[in-house]
Amino acid sequence: MTYSIIARDERSGRLGVAVQSHFLAAAARVAGARAGAGVVATQANIGAAYRSGGLDLLAGGASADEALAVCMSEDPQPEVRQVAMMDARGEIAVHTGAGCWNAAAHHVAPGVAAQANMVASPAIPQAMVAAFQAHTGSFPERLLAALDAAEQLGGDLRGRQAAGILIVEGDAEVDAEPVLDLRVDDDAEPLVRLRSAVARARAFVPMWDVIRGPACRGPVPPAADESVHAIEVLGTAQREYGRRNLEPSFWRAVALWRAGRQKEARVALDRIARDNSGWAMLFDDVVSRWPIP
Repeated sequence: MTYSIIARDERSGRLGVAVQSHFLAAAARVAGARAGAGVVATQANIGAAYRSGGLDLLAGGASADEALAVCMSEDPQPEVRQVAMMDARGEIAVHTGAGCWNAAAHHVAPGVAAQANMVASPAIPQAMVAAFQAHTGSFPERLLAALDAAEQLGGDLRGRQAAGILIVEGDAEVDAEPVLDLRVDDDAEPLVRLRSAVARARAFVPMWDVIRGPACRGPVPPAADESVHAIEVLGTAQREYGRRNLEPSFWRAVALWRAGRQKEARVALDRIARDNSGWAMLFDDVVSRWPIP
């Protein structure tokens, strides 16, 4: 019912899993990852113990092979499971049970594995791995390219419904926050929505840094270069966010105000508060909470 990919980014050491399925909230059930430990994809007849128990074993120092072997030994029906595990070193273990349906297959290469069942072609896993290896973009973009490759061969026999991407640090304190954790739970074009969410997440990271800094808040006035940088970052973020989400423009107005450009700030605020007065109320609270002398 699903196709997925697990991989290690050789440049950053990060570990990731991405998935698409015609199944409600598939990523929440299929994908598991733990910083400093590894990643898991459990599909076909999903076995939650492979995700939770497998990650516990990986976090305890077990290799992917060892963790998968233990989980399978405790499973009364391993023949209906399709599971892929990767440890923090990038070693991979994969199982496709004989009871999995319709072109069930997996393909493994150094640092990456793809697996699929109930799909249009048994060539899908190999195509996913090849797409991941060939793509020269960022780690999330490479994972998304693999999902696109599966769709090009027909994807899930039933169509599309849900997708997700989960990335953690490979060399980090166990249980550190994910680097990226995005899901589309119920949509006619989940990969389109997921790609859009990934692009916004890429814009959000630098935006989050500046809105927590002196350009946008706090009792200490920002330096001129901090304001210039923040205004530029927030403008770039707004272009990525599109017209439906005006959060970057709000904080850009705050940054203009704190930079001493109050007239520009009011013009920018009036523009975004035209259809939602809540932005103006929030703005007044922010600038009164941290007034700039």
